[in-house]
Amino acid sequence: MANLFCFGLGYSASHYITEYGGRFWRIAGTVRTREKAAAIASGALKHPVEAFVFDGSEPKPEITAAVMDANAILISAPPREGGDPVLRHFAEAIAAAPHLRSIVYLSTIGVYGDHKGEWIDETTKPAPVSERSRERLAAEQEWIALGRRAEKAVVILRLSGIYGPGQNAFTQLKSGRAKRIDKPGQFFNRIHVADIAQAIDSAFSRSANGVLNVTDDKPTAQGVPVAFAAELLGLEPPPQVPFAEAAKGMTDMALSFYGESKRVRNDRLKRELNVTLRYPTFREGLRALFASEKTPIS
Repeated sequence: MANLFCFGLGYSASHYITEYGGRFWRIAGTVRTREKAAAIASGALKHPVEAFVFDGSEPKPEITAAVMDANAILISAPPREGGDPVLRHFAEAIAAAPHLRSIVYLSTIGVYGDHKGEWIDETTKPAPVSERSRERLAAEQEWIALGRRAEKAVVILRLSGIYGPGQNAFTQLKSGRAKRIDKPGQFFNRIHVADIAQAIDSAFSRSANGVLNVTDDKPTAQGVPVAFAAELLGLEPPPQVPFAEAAKGMTDMALSFYGESKRVRNDRLKRELNVTLRYPTFREGLRALFASEKTPIS
């Protein structure tokens, strides 16, 4: 049995622990608020988890002690404007951790930037457009450098658009937030959180190194899954809105999202981690969610 430490007990890390936490003797991690720590202490993640409050500004000795006890570390906490707070405060402890053999860092396909809808893979040179993607790429490079210096296995998992229970086209439709934005020639990949979980698990079991895309097989336009979800619910899909019109009310973050278009390959994920996607396209993923989340439209 091994010990796991998670920097950031968010959506993806929580689903990983819920599904695969039984593999570990001890699980600990960080959250940003005392309320989240209390929820985890009450059993929100199915397996016992020690949650430490860490807002990125100050290291705590109990976190350092848990890191030093870890065999595996999962990082999903994002970098900030001043850099990666995990590296700033805990790099030396991670490098010195005597039992640590595998580090998994969750990043984003946003680091590739815009490729005008062309197919890309891990050999494509990153060209991030947004500031947050540039920060992600810088953090990736720092984690890889730490792994080389400390002789620890570090794998960067670049995730596409995440969906799953409670975070999907059905919840958007039911809340009235779903949109179909028409921007010809634009493509997005997605990935179900359960497939992220199995990629993380495989990366740990293999002590994987390098960069891998964690994404589905079928990139599509933004509104295609929304229309499919509406069909499953027996609803009329939201009307398509031309991008030029929709852009007038978008935040800078949303505008940067729609400023990029690419189709991302996942061959290395399947070959090197031996991952068979449970939900290779949004259709399988949404059908499964529909079967498990049959709730009325409010």
